[in-house]
Amino acid sequence: MELESALSFYEFKREILKDYRLCLISRECSILGRKEALSGSAKFAILGDGKELPQIAMAKVFKNGDFRSGYYRDQTLAFATGEITIENFFSQMYADADPEREPQSRGRMMNAHYATHLVDVDGNWKNLTEQKNHAADLSPTAGQIPRLFGLAYASKIYRQEKGLSKQSNFSNQGNEIAFGTIGDASTSEGHFWEAINAASALQIPMVLSIWDDGYGISVDSTEQRAKKQFKELLQGFEKKSGEKKGCKIFHVKGWNYPELIETYSKAEELARNEHVPVIIHVDELTQPQGHSSSGSHERYKSKERLQWEKEFDCLKKFKEWILDFKVPDLDNNTSRSLISENELEELEESVKEEVKKHQKIAWNQYRESLNSIKSEAMQLVNLLELQSSKKVFISQQKDIFFKIPNPYKREIYHFVRKILRIVRDENIAAKSDLITWFNKNLKREEDNYNTKLYSDTTKSALNVPYIAPEFDQESKLVDGRLIVRDNFDKLLMKYPELIAFGEDLGKIGDVNQGFEGLQAKYGELRVSDTGIREATIIGQGIGMAMRGLRPIAEIQYIDYVLYGIQTMSDDLASLRYRTGGRQKAPLIIRTRGHRLEGIWHSGSPMGGILNYLRGIYLLVPRNFVQAAGFYNTMMMSDDPCMIVECLNGYRLKEPLPKNLGEFTTPVGQVEVTKEGKHITILTYGACWKIVTEAAKELSILGIDIEIIDAQSLIPFDIKHQTVESLKKTNRLLIVDEDVPGGASAYLLHKVIEEQRGFQYLDSAPATLTAKEHRPAYGTDGDYFSKPSVDDVIEKVYNIMHEVNPTEYPPIR
Repeated sequence: MELESALSFYEFKREILKDYRLCLISRECSILGRKEALSGSAKFAILGDGKELPQIAMAKVFKNGDFRSGYYRDQTLAFATGEITIENFFSQMYADADPEREPQSRGRMMNAHYATHLVDVDGNWKNLTEQKNHAADLSPTAGQIPRLFGLAYASKIYRQEKGLSKQSNFSNQGNEIAFGTIGDASTSEGHFWEAINAASALQIPMVLSIWDDGYGISVDSTEQRAKKQFKELLQGFEKKSGEKKGCKIFHVKGWNYPELIETYSKAEELARNEHVPVIIHVDELTQPQGHSSSGSHERYKSKERLQWEKEFDCLKKFKEWILDFKVPDLDNNTSRSLISENELEELEESVKEEVKKHQKIAWNQYRESLNSIKSEAMQLVNLLELQSSKKVFISQQKDIFFKIPNPYKREIYHFVRKILRIVRDENIAAKSDLITWFNKNLKREEDNYNTKLYSDTTKSALNVPYIAPEFDQESKLVDGRLIVRDNFDKLLMKYPELIAFGEDLGKIGDVNQGFEGLQAKYGELRVSDTGIREATIIGQGIGMAMRGLRPIAEIQYIDYVLYGIQTMSDDLASLRYRTGGRQKAPLIIRTRGHRLEGIWHSGSPMGGILNYLRGIYLLVPRNFVQAAGFYNTMMMSDDPCMIVECLNGYRLKEPLPKNLGEFTTPVGQVEVTKEGKHITILTYGACWKIVTEAAKELSILGIDIEIIDAQSLIPFDIKHQTVESLKKTNRLLIVDEDVPGGASAYLLHKVIEEQRGFQYLDSAPATLTAKEHRPAYGTDGDYFSKPSVDDVIEKVYNIMHEVNPTEYPPIR
């Protein structure tokens, strides 16, 4: 018994001191990190000081397979879970692009943003149950919360859906928790409340910690919410005895170590075992160095508040608790201390030295890589200076360059490019050597900074082989909706990991019956209804896709995409890029749009979508055979996408393919649907039908148009088929129902500039778009607001009139 007691004491002591040491490491990194930013060695510092202790408590219940969806205050948890080292921490501060030194993002994310490698270098999933997972952090306030909901919801799917029992590399029977973190002020955002409502309704294993330090940058928390006590705002969500829905709410002081340990232990048990969402309001936290390196909190905090923060700093309180803690020694009728104050101070000093040591290593490694580039460049410039007749000007630029103490790549490459401009008219060997060096290095920097926006793996959508839809004499003409419905049926049968959800998607099979009867066939987990909550519908899909599921998240109309576009843009679209290709979320976003009645059901905001969603493929099929092919293609790829179905095509007749679930529509390739000789018309989606109808009357008027269906806007025409058409017709009209300068401007850029189509044009390129406003209600509103058959005919005719006024006299 004495030996057991002694072991227990020393194990307990070791655990406590390990926790304190981690807190010290994290705090010292914060202190030194701010100094590095203020000295100019780092560009910026946003840090987790003051939040160390609750994150230690969280780390104790954070197990392999669990996920965290947080923001830029969680460095202590990252240290505690082994996600980062001290050198990683500082390498990220310096924006080091070396993936070994800065494995979180290769210098793409600002400091304190973490991302576990979910896939290997080839894009293959790792075994997520064997590691602690950090979903790539987000800076936008509350932006991490929709995805948190999805990460937790995936556990519910894995626990309850029997067909996924073999997916053991993604889940251990749904026992994983999704831990979320958010600052108190950010709970004012709608994303927070939307996700809490959804989580409480669906009962998922989510533990959300609210770090409450009393401020949102400079604004006091009492000015951020309706009630002083945060719990009062959450009471309506609280799960009471006997209720099936709701969440459990805990409140704990952020400086109270034993209460934090107990609280997180209870939260874990509820969430992991019972799938009850938990909110932990961690109060009385501090922010010793203020919000970030951009300013000082002394400007807006009172002297009394600043003094309170010194007294209630969680590290100070933890130290006091350690020194005060006594273990009874029953044999000697006395008590034992964990450690003396002198020993603790020695530990503190050793941690300071350790952090400083590793910071210097990180800095030296970073600077050595830059100095190597600088040295290579200078050797070549010096040789050029010897051979050039512009020696005096080169020397002047060298003097300017040498005054920069620690040049970044930017200054080095700017210097080289300036030298090359100086000697632009010289033909000497040293100049050629410098150009060769520059081009080689530029290619490397291209890989460092401009890659991984889309999949470059074998699973890229661009690598999916084309399989044509098969028809025969017995192929029926059916409503377009039946084609996608029966195709979804095949996909649900083929892929047990396919989960579809959205507003009205389940019971009635969506507003246009594209999923009709499929909930009854596959169950409420596979095909489900959601609340009206677009941001968390997208977040639900992102989180599920990050955990190996294949979600189809439906946004009922394209107008409603705007409610979820922040989540799509800031999270999904940038996920692969900001993690250097080490995280992915192959989410399929399904929506419908184009022409309908009413201002809020007739939008076609493609220009905005194109600009905000680079990183997500944007597919715009003209009919439902093409749409079904896109779903089949994307299910075989690891790219996220949005598929916009034509709203006015669900009841139009199309031939039903024989090989549903198998045929594919190629991504990034246009289709010439009608050949012609006078003018090329490039269009997509619902406008394709209008242009096709216009072609008949134009033919009577003696004009033979060539029609190209873009099919996908991102990516667009990777084989440059459009410019091949221009070589024949020498004229271009883009027909689009977006506003002027929207998608039409994007397509003009692609064809005229990227494909260099300008050199084949005999007439100015033209566009025909909707008006600047949304259409007025009714058939007449549509006719006068968006391109009609008449508009297309007259636009094309007027172009040909300009070419040959005699053959094509004015109509009006």
